[in-house]
Amino acid sequence: MEILAIIPARGGSKGIPRKNVLPLAGKPLIAYTIENALNATIVSRVVVSTDDTEIGAVSQHFGAEVVWRPDEISGDLASSELALLYTLDYLKKTEGYEPELVVFLQCTSPLTLPEDIDGAVQVLLDKNADCTLAVTPFFHFLWQKDEKGSVVGINHNMLERPMRQERQSQFLETGAIYVMRTPGFKKAKHRFFGKCAMYVMPSERCLEIDEPKDFLIAESLLREKLQRHKSFLLPPNIVALVLDFDGVFTDNRVLVHQGGGESVICHRGDGLGFELLRRLNIPHLVLSTENNPVVQARCEKLQVPCIHGIKDKIKVLFDWLEEKQLDPSQVVYVGNDINDLNCLRAVGCAVVVNDAHPRAKAAAQIILEAPGGSGAIREIIDLITEKLEGRKDATSS
Repeated sequence: MEILAIIPARGGSKGIPRKNVLPLAGKPLIAYTIENALNATIVSRVVVSTDDTEIGAVSQHFGAEVVWRPDEISGDLASSELALLYTLDYLKKTEGYEPELVVFLQCTSPLTLPEDIDGAVQVLLDKNADCTLAVTPFFHFLWQKDEKGSVVGINHNMLERPMRQERQSQFLETGAIYVMRTPGFKKAKHRFFGKCAMYVMPSERCLEIDEPKDFLIAESLLREKLQRHKSFLLPPNIVALVLDFDGVFTDNRVLVHQGGGESVICHRGDGLGFELLRRLNIPHLVLSTENNPVVQARCEKLQVPCIHGIKDKIKVLFDWLEEKQLDPSQVVYVGNDINDLNCLRAVGCAVVVNDAHPRAKAAAQIILEAPGGSGAIREIIDLITEKLEGRKDATSS
């Protein structure tokens, strides 16, 4: 069965400018929906419908196809159905492609999982329904004002307060997932038609980002989840570890001596960490804009290759990777400040120390528990070791 997932994502968001591509826990918001769709076992193809070149580029980077929608269906008042229908018509005209089912996914629901997408499709098939929507159990009392201005209950008798388990089941539309049979949808031109079924999602995965506060909530929830599975966020085949110096090896402070010399505080655990890295034959490098000889001295002590006193870190990084013939998508970079942003965004796994600048944190997949100069390097090396040893155990078994 051919099942097409379509993710409408227009530009020009008013409430949160550039909402669909803003970084959320280290990735653009839309990336979560794309990855969930690609990882759903039942989806055949993933397409993003957009009018925005930045959204299109990001979508393609994360593995989705893009169908460009015309201006007349890209405004504030244009419905999502118009984008879905245009995409279906475009694919039919250009490729002769017409799926049996359409899965409409909202890119503003980053907590959705691949299993939710599979589950919503399966409900439609099991119930022999025409369309399915994702819902979550709802137990709240709703109120409204009547024509006299008095407050009255909507879904309950205001004179009765039944216990939660005594109330009739009600469900809230999550806005995350809709599944439709293609012929019926093209005829109805609406997401709800014929026999409708519900896929019930747990409430902890139901969050639609409409306001800035929703972004903060999603960031907190995703970070909590990611922190529990840090080693899984590392590239599958780690080929190199690249690190900034100030604020990573150190606590970002400097001691200035009377004669003008400077010294910094580092963590002894880093030394053993690099020994572990060498045993694993993982190339590593320190890149620093700092010109102080203390950088070179510390790196020589740890036997770590170092390039410091540079202005363009990203160019030097790519030159080094090209020289070593290393794939950037399998590289881990550790930084702490805004001058690391280009490098953090260029590699497969961006890592920052716990006291990193907020913008650096926003660009990171992994935020370490330790602040700079307090064992952060040892922490990331231990994670790399855990990842590689786990892979080795899996292979040997």
